[in-house]
Amino acid sequence: MTEVQKTIEFVRLQRRHARDWRHWQRRLAAFGFAIAETKAGPMIARLPKGKVVCALPGDLLA
Repeated sequence: MTEVQKTIEFVRLQRRHARDWRHWQRRLAAFGFAIAETKAGPMIARLPKGKVVCALPGDLLA
């Protein structure tokens, strides 16, 4: 499993544990991640510099 795949799985796990979108954002931030809005769409980014890791899978946007 690549680092990108591990990151996506981690983000999915945090989404399952979160009550709502805002809680999910806060959980991700606690672990050093964020959802960055870019011209190409939402991306998973590393904090604090906001370096984009990969695109946010569409199933997590709902």
